Amino acid sequence: MKEKLEQIKAEAVALIQAADAPEKLNDVRVKYLGRKGELTAVLKGMKDVAPEDRPKVGQMVNDTRAEIEALLDETKTKMERAIREQKLKEEVIDVTLPSRKNIIGHRHPNTIALEEVERIFVGMGYEVVEGPEVEYDEYNFEKLNIPADHPAKDEQDTFYINKEIVLRTQTSPVQARVMEQGKLPIRMIAPGRVFRSDEVDATHSPSFHQIEGLVIDKNISFADLKGTLEVFAKELFGPETKTKFRPHHFPFTEPSAEVDVSCFKCGGKGCRFCKGSGWIEILGCGMVHPHVLEMCGIDPEEYTGFAFGVGLERIALLKYEIDDMRLLYENDIRFLNQF
Repeated sequence: MKEKLEQIKAEAVALIQAADAPEKLNDVRVKYLGRKGELTAVLKGMKDVAPEDRPKVGQMVNDTRAEIEALLDETKTKMERAIREQKLKEEVIDVTLPSRKNIIGHRHPNTIALEEVERIFVGMGYEVVEGPEVEYDEYNFEKLNIPADHPAKDEQDTFYINKEIVLRTQTSPVQARVMEQGKLPIRMIAPGRVFRSDEVDATHSPSFHQIEGLVIDKNISFADLKGTLEVFAKELFGPETKTKFRPHHFPFTEPSAEVDVSCFKCGGKGCRFCKGSGWIEILGCGMVHPHVLEMCGIDPEEYTGFAFGVGLERIALLKYEIDDMRLLYENDIRFLNQF
């Protein structure tokens, strides 16, 4: 037994000394010290050893195990130190070199404008609601009082997937979906991407963003709409901002209006920015059409409401005095770094 243990030790020592990588040391450990290793096999053969010799043989096995383990640990430490020293030589850091400047991204001007609009309306008690960009014709048009023969449904304006499914042309379908739930009162804004078949130029894009708002409650009047939008304009463009409402037509609101704000560049005196008029158009609005309320399951005799919609890009263009909408999407870092 003693000769066998010495043979095992000699073989292990030879393999350890020949190892040139930590993985090979681990193989030696498994082969000789593992559960199915050479020393374990010796211990399993103790039943063939005379009872009076078993303590002595057991001690010899333990001594052999300890010597192999010690040699393994010592060799592993030396090997790891050598590997680390070699790596340090190969990866020398020249501390005299100038440091590399971290290029950290920041929010897009559209995102900055959206967060500001959301902050204003959330501060007035509104919630932010999102909906699908691929929408049913029923929600995008029918429930908004836009019948089948309406010009807005012409394929020149709308991207149709099939007769029943479109890429939404506004975020108004989100309002219809919320109204259908019947949880009243409603105070919400619906920001999101919309799609229209437009040619790309300085003021148009086939994909852009809108923010639409909706309030449904008892005794809501046009005065509430005017007051809300006046607060919004003052918060967004400054406390001296004035608002002007012009009659207009939208199928889903009655009465309807376009809203202008006094030019925040010249204070309404007239300049290049406002084309000499002193006013800048920013959004459309109106009282929710009774038929729209009916189609969404709300009694127009008991509830009234108002809605409004503004283009997010338009706010960004006005707020940051950008004269070409395409700049927002060209990803020119020289332009985006200004924000």
